[in-house]
Amino acid sequence: MKDFGSLLFKINVKNSEPHAGQILVSEPFRDDECFNHGVMTVIDYVADEGATAVVLNNRSEYMLGDLLDGVSPDVRIPVFCGGHTGQDRLFFIHTLGEEIIPEAREFAPGMYVGGSFDAALAYLNSGYPAEGFIRFFMGYTNWVEGQLERELKESSWAEAPASAISREMMLTGAGDSYWHRMVATLGERFRRWSVLPRNATCN
Repeated sequence: MKDFGSLLFKINVKNSEPHAGQILVSEPFRDDECFNHGVMTVIDYVADEGATAVVLNNRSEYMLGDLLDGVSPDVRIPVFCGGHTGQDRLFFIHTLGEEIIPEAREFAPGMYVGGSFDAALAYLNSGYPAEGFIRFFMGYTNWVEGQLERELKESSWAEAPASAISREMMLTGAGDSYWHRMVATLGERFRRWSVLPRNATCN
């Protein structure tokens, strides 16, 4: 029997070449739980080395205070699973810039990765908002040379238009509703994706 998802929901996608800041929406029937209805952003890309990205909407069971000392008890911020690699490593992406988070690296216009953890904690412990501004991750996703290019050509990912997604939108929400919100930016061709729950047997 042919694969149900491939027959009905596979869409040939015209993606651009990989680049930092690219926002990728997974096709509906990814086998990997981490990528199933996942949305990721590429934070680093070198053509002859590979790419690094984080899954933006895969919330873990941990709160920041569970994993990091110095977090105020009043600060209740979820940590997200960015991918299978380096899950013993905690890092963050944000829109706060180098003035608030020194040593941050801009990987796309207005989007930053890393920087001073002390500055990030000072920001959060002072009561400033996290949602829409800063998001913490355990792990990341890594592709070797040529791997992401192949997956894009195979339409395993659809590239969301950067013009339709604000920086705050990237760091707001989680789970399946986040994926559906990003699918809505892809246009009419992807409308049939929007009816699919994460577990297709629920439909």
